[in-house]
Amino acid sequence: MLIKSLFKSCLLFVTATLVMAGASTLQAGEVEDKITEKLTAAVPGLKISEVRKSEAKGLYEVYSNNGDTIFTTADGQYLLTGDLLKITSTGIANVSEQGRASQRARTMDDFGGKGVISYAAKGTEKASIAVFTDIDCPYCRKMHDEVPQLNDMGITVHYYGFPRSGPNTPSFRKYISVWCSDDQQAAMDAAKQGRPVEEQSCDNPVREQFQLGGRVGVTGTPAIVLEDGNMVRGYVPAQKLAEGLGLL
Repeated sequence: MLIKSLFKSCLLFVTATLVMAGASTLQAGEVEDKITEKLTAAVPGLKISEVRKSEAKGLYEVYSNNGDTIFTTADGQYLLTGDLLKITSTGIANVSEQGRASQRARTMDDFGGKGVISYAAKGTEKASIAVFTDIDCPYCRKMHDEVPQLNDMGITVHYYGFPRSGPNTPSFRKYISVWCSDDQQAAMDAAKQGRPVEEQSCDNPVREQFQLGGRVGVTGTPAIVLEDGNMVRGYVPAQKLAEGLGLL
Protein backbone atom coordinates (compact mmCIF):
# COMPACT_ATOMS: atom_id res chain seq x y z
CA MET A 1 0.00 0.00 0.00
CA LEU A 2 2.85 2.37 0.89
CA ILE A 3 4.67 1.65 -2.39
CA LYS A 4 1.45 2.21 -4.33
CA SER A 5 0.93 5.58 -2.60
CA LEU A 6 4.53 6.64 -3.28
CA PHE A 7 4.15 5.67 -6.94
CA LYS A 8 1.01 7.79 -7.26
CA SER A 9 2.84 10.70 -5.65
CA CYS A 10 5.70 10.40 -8.15
CA LEU A 11 3.24 10.54 -11.06
CA LEU A 12 1.72 13.67 -9.61
CA PHE A 13 5.15 15.28 -9.20
CA VAL A 14 5.79 14.85 -12.92
CA THR A 15 2.45 16.45 -13.78
CA ALA A 16 3.07 19.27 -11.32
CA THR A 17 6.48 20.06 -12.77
CA LEU A 18 5.00 20.44 -16.25
CA VAL A 19 2.30 22.75 -14.94
CA MET A 20 4.84 24.86 -13.09
CA ALA A 21 6.79 25.39 -16.26
CA GLY A 22 3.80 27.26 -17.67
CA ALA A 23 3.35 29.29 -14.49
CA SER A 24 6.91 30.55 -14.16
CA THR A 25 6.02 34.05 -15.31
CA LEU A 26 3.73 34.66 -12.32
CA GLN A 27 5.02 36.94 -9.57
CA ALA A 28 5.66 35.74 -6.03
CA GLY A 29 2.37 35.47 -4.19
CA GLU A 30 0.23 35.38 -7.34
CA VAL A 31 0.28 31.58 -7.52
CA GLU A 32 -0.84 31.30 -3.89
CA ASP A 33 -3.64 33.82 -4.46
CA LYS A 34 -4.85 32.01 -7.56
CA ILE A 35 -4.84 28.67 -5.75
CA THR A 36 -6.86 30.14 -2.89
CA GLU A 37 -9.35 31.69 -5.28
CA LYS A 38 -9.81 28.51 -7.32
CA LEU A 39 -10.14 26.12 -4.38
CA THR A 40 -12.55 28.27 -2.36
CA ALA A 41 -14.74 28.60 -5.46
CA ALA A 42 -14.63 24.85 -6.14
CA VAL A 43 -15.13 23.67 -2.55
CA PRO A 44 -18.01 25.48 -0.77
CA GLY A 45 -17.25 26.17 2.88
CA LEU A 46 -13.50 25.64 2.52
CA LYS A 47 -11.60 28.18 4.62
CA ILE A 48 -7.92 28.39 3.76
CA SER A 49 -5.52 29.65 6.39
CA GLU A 50 -2.31 29.46 4.37
CA VAL A 51 -0.90 28.45 0.97
CA ARG A 52 2.82 27.94 0.57
CA LYS A 53 5.32 26.17 -1.67
CA SER A 54 6.01 22.59 -0.75
CA GLU A 55 9.55 21.27 -0.58
CA ALA A 56 8.37 18.79 -3.24
CA LYS A 57 9.06 20.61 -6.49
CA GLY A 58 5.92 21.63 -8.36
CA LEU A 59 3.51 21.31 -5.42
CA TYR A 60 1.91 23.78 -3.06
CA GLU A 61 0.65 23.05 0.46
CA VAL A 62 -2.83 24.31 1.32
CA TYR A 63 -3.83 24.49 4.99
CA SER A 64 -7.45 24.80 5.99
CA ASN A 65 -8.85 26.08 9.28
CA ASN A 66 -9.92 22.58 10.36
CA GLY A 67 -6.36 21.28 10.30
CA ASP A 68 -6.51 19.47 6.96
CA THR A 69 -3.70 19.68 4.40
CA ILE A 70 -4.16 19.54 0.63
CA PHE A 71 -1.41 19.46 -1.98
CA THR A 72 -2.10 21.12 -5.32
CA THR A 73 -0.41 21.98 -8.58
CA ALA A 74 0.30 25.63 -9.31
CA ASP A 75 -2.91 26.07 -11.29
CA GLY A 76 -5.05 24.49 -8.57
CA GLN A 77 -6.36 21.87 -10.98
CA TYR A 78 -4.80 18.72 -9.58
CA LEU A 79 -5.23 17.92 -5.89
CA LEU A 80 -3.59 15.36 -3.64
CA THR A 81 -4.96 14.54 -0.20
CA GLY A 82 -3.26 12.46 2.46
CA ASP A 83 0.29 12.53 3.73
CA LEU A 84 3.31 13.38 1.61
CA LEU A 85 6.31 11.23 2.52
CA LYS A 86 9.98 11.87 1.87
CA ILE A 87 12.78 9.34 1.70
CA THR A 88 15.74 10.53 3.75
CA SER A 89 19.09 9.08 4.73
CA THR A 90 17.60 7.87 8.01
CA GLY A 91 14.29 6.53 6.74
CA ILE A 92 10.95 8.02 5.68
CA ALA A 93 9.85 11.42 6.97
CA ASN A 94 6.27 12.66 7.00
CA VAL A 95 6.44 16.04 5.29
CA SER A 96 2.73 16.63 5.79
CA GLU A 97 2.88 16.15 9.55
CA GLN A 98 5.88 18.48 9.78
CA GLY A 99 3.83 21.16 8.03
CA ARG A 100 0.81 20.51 10.22
CA ALA A 101 2.95 20.79 13.34
CA SER A 102 4.28 24.17 12.25
CA GLN A 103 0.76 25.40 11.49
CA ARG A 104 -0.57 23.94 14.75
CA ALA A 105 2.11 25.71 16.81
CA ARG A 106 1.19 29.06 15.25
CA THR A 107 -2.52 28.47 15.87
CA MET A 108 -1.89 27.58 19.51
CA ASP A 109 0.36 30.62 19.98
CA ASP A 110 -2.27 32.91 18.45
CA PHE A 111 -4.93 31.55 20.82
CA GLY A 112 -2.63 31.81 23.81
CA GLY A 113 -3.50 30.49 27.24
CA LYS A 114 -7.01 31.88 27.38
CA GLY A 115 -8.88 30.10 30.13
CA VAL A 116 -6.62 27.07 30.48
CA ILE A 117 -6.67 25.12 33.72
CA SER A 118 -3.01 24.63 34.55
CA TYR A 119 -1.08 22.24 36.76
CA ALA A 120 2.35 23.81 37.17
CA ALA A 121 5.66 21.97 37.18
CA LYS A 122 7.31 21.52 40.54
CA GLY A 123 10.51 23.54 40.72
CA THR A 124 12.02 24.55 37.39
CA GLU A 125 9.74 24.05 34.41
CA LYS A 126 11.48 21.89 31.80
CA ALA A 127 8.58 21.59 29.36
CA SER A 128 4.90 22.39 29.01
CA ILE A 129 2.16 20.50 27.22
CA ALA A 130 -1.30 21.51 26.05
CA VAL A 131 -3.83 18.74 26.66
CA PHE A 132 -7.26 18.73 25.04
CA THR A 133 -9.31 16.76 27.53
CA ASP A 134 -12.78 15.37 28.11
CA ILE A 135 -13.72 14.87 31.76
CA ASP A 136 -15.70 11.72 31.01
CA CYS A 137 -13.03 10.10 28.80
CA PRO A 138 -11.53 7.05 30.61
CA TYR A 139 -8.04 7.56 29.20
CA CYS A 140 -8.19 11.27 30.05
CA ARG A 141 -8.88 10.25 33.63
CA LYS A 142 -5.98 7.81 33.53
CA MET A 143 -3.69 10.57 32.29
CA HIS A 144 -4.99 12.97 34.96
CA ASP A 145 -4.00 10.47 37.66
CA GLU A 146 -0.41 10.86 36.44
CA VAL A 147 -0.36 14.66 36.26
CA PRO A 148 1.43 14.86 39.66
CA GLN A 149 4.18 12.64 38.20
CA LEU A 150 4.47 14.92 35.19
CA ASN A 151 4.67 17.96 37.48
CA ASP A 152 7.38 16.30 39.56
CA MET A 153 9.39 15.73 36.35
CA GLY A 154 9.21 19.44 35.51
CA ILE A 155 6.30 19.32 33.04
CA THR A 156 3.48 21.87 33.24
CA VAL A 157 0.10 20.62 32.05
CA HIS A 158 -2.32 23.12 30.48
CA TYR A 159 -5.84 21.75 30.05
CA TYR A 160 -8.04 22.86 27.15
CA GLY A 161 -11.65 21.75 27.16
CA PHE A 162 -12.68 19.31 24.45
CA PRO A 163 -15.86 17.51 25.58
CA ARG A 164 -16.23 15.11 22.66
CA SER A 165 -20.03 15.06 22.80
CA GLY A 166 -20.05 18.73 21.80
CA PRO A 167 -21.87 21.84 23.04
CA ASN A 168 -25.16 21.61 24.95
CA THR A 169 -24.47 18.12 26.27
CA PRO A 170 -24.07 16.94 29.90
CA SER A 171 -20.32 16.41 29.44
CA PHE A 172 -19.91 19.90 27.99
CA ARG A 173 -21.89 21.46 30.85
CA LYS A 174 -19.79 19.48 33.33
CA TYR A 175 -16.61 21.06 31.95
CA ILE A 176 -18.22 24.50 32.22
CA SER A 177 -19.09 23.79 35.86
CA VAL A 178 -15.48 22.84 36.55
CA TRP A 179 -14.21 25.96 34.83
CA CYS A 180 -16.64 28.22 36.73
CA SER A 181 -15.70 26.75 40.12
CA ASP A 182 -13.84 28.93 42.61
CA ASP A 183 -11.16 26.22 42.84
CA GLN A 184 -10.77 24.92 39.29
CA GLN A 185 -8.12 22.35 40.16
CA ALA A 186 -10.13 20.86 43.02
CA ALA A 187 -13.21 20.70 40.81
CA MET A 188 -11.24 19.10 37.96
CA ASP A 189 -9.75 16.53 40.34
CA ALA A 190 -13.19 15.65 41.65
CA ALA A 191 -14.78 15.42 38.20
CA LYS A 192 -11.95 13.27 36.84
CA GLN A 193 -12.50 10.88 39.75
CA GLY A 194 -16.19 10.61 38.91
CA ARG A 195 -17.31 12.63 41.92
CA PRO A 196 -20.12 15.18 41.49
CA VAL A 197 -19.31 18.82 40.86
CA GLU A 198 -21.77 21.58 41.67
CA GLU A 199 -23.42 22.74 38.46
CA GLN A 200 -22.43 26.29 37.66
CA SER A 201 -22.61 28.69 34.75
CA CYS A 202 -20.58 31.78 33.89
CA ASP A 203 -18.82 33.44 30.97
CA ASN A 204 -16.30 30.82 29.93
CA PRO A 205 -13.93 29.87 27.07
CA VAL A 206 -14.93 26.19 26.81
CA ARG A 207 -16.65 26.55 23.43
CA GLU A 208 -13.68 28.53 22.08
CA GLN A 209 -11.27 25.86 23.30
CA PHE A 210 -13.43 23.16 21.76
CA GLN A 211 -13.37 25.00 18.43
CA LEU A 212 -9.61 25.48 18.75
CA GLY A 213 -9.26 21.71 19.09
CA GLY A 214 -11.10 21.28 15.82
CA ARG A 215 -8.78 23.74 14.10
CA VAL A 216 -5.60 21.98 15.23
CA GLY A 217 -6.87 18.55 14.25
CA VAL A 218 -8.07 17.03 17.53
CA THR A 219 -10.26 14.00 16.80
CA GLY A 220 -10.10 12.21 20.13
CA THR A 221 -8.96 12.69 23.70
CA PRO A 222 -6.58 13.07 25.31
CA ALA A 223 -4.74 14.95 22.57
CA ILE A 224 -1.39 16.34 23.68
CA VAL A 225 0.10 19.26 21.75
CA LEU A 226 3.80 19.76 22.34
CA GLU A 227 5.54 23.13 22.24
CA ASP A 228 6.79 22.52 18.69
CA GLY A 229 3.26 21.81 17.47
CA ASN A 230 3.59 18.04 17.21
CA MET A 231 0.59 16.15 18.53
CA VAL A 232 0.54 12.98 20.60
CA ARG A 233 -2.83 11.32 20.12
CA GLY A 234 -4.14 9.31 23.04
CA TYR A 235 -2.89 8.35 26.48
CA VAL A 236 0.86 7.95 27.01
CA PRO A 237 2.29 6.90 30.40
CA ALA A 238 3.99 9.78 32.21
CA GLN A 239 7.41 8.10 32.07
CA LYS A 240 7.26 7.54 28.31
CA LEU A 241 5.98 11.06 27.70
CA ALA A 242 8.88 12.53 29.66
CA GLU A 243 11.29 10.31 27.72
CA GLY A 244 9.79 11.53 24.43
CA LEU A 245 10.35 15.10 25.57
CA GLY A 246 13.99 14.31 26.21
CA LEU A 247 13.73 14.86 29.96
CA LEU A 248 14.86 11.39 31.05
